[in-house]
Amino acid sequence: MGIYDNVIADGKTIQTFIPQREPMVMVQKLHKAEGGQTISSLDISESNIFCEEGFLQEPGLIENIAQTAAVGVGFEYRNENKDVPTGYIGAVQKLTIHKLPKIGNTIITEVNVEHIVFNTTLINGKITCDDQLIADCSMKIYLNE
Repeated sequence: MGIYDNVIADGKTIQTFIPQREPMVMVQKLHKAEGGQTISSLDISESNIFCEEGFLQEPGLIENIAQTAAVGVGFEYRNENKDVPTGYIGAVQKLTIHKLPKIGNTIITEVNVEHIVFNTTLINGKITCDDQLIADCSMKIYLNE
C-alpha cells in the first residue's frame, strides 16, 4: 500500500482543517500530515474555479500548494483541540510551472516545512501529475493565531 492509498481525510472533513469553502477548496484528500510534511491530492474537474480551456491554471496550482500547507497545520491544530488558524501567503518565491494539468488528471502535492519563525512558516511545495513534476515553489505563510 502506497502513501496515496492512505487517506487521512477527504470531503467535508478536509474543510474542518482549512478556512476556505467551495468553490475555493483546492485540496480533496489528505494522505499524510506529520513531521513537517503534508501530502494531498486533487482531482481536476471542469467545475474547478481555476480551470480554463481544459487545464488547471497557474493560480490554482499556487492555491493548491498553499492549501496543502494549510490542511497540514489545520490537521495538527485539530489533533491538539485548538482552533484552526487563518493563514496568509506572504510571498511566493522560485515558482516554476513546468506543465498545466488537464481536466480529469489527479495532482499530488507535497509540502515540506523548512523553517518556522514566530508566526511565519517557510515551506517548499511541489506538485506532480502522473509521477511527473509539474510545479514547485517556496512560500512564506503567515499564521494569524
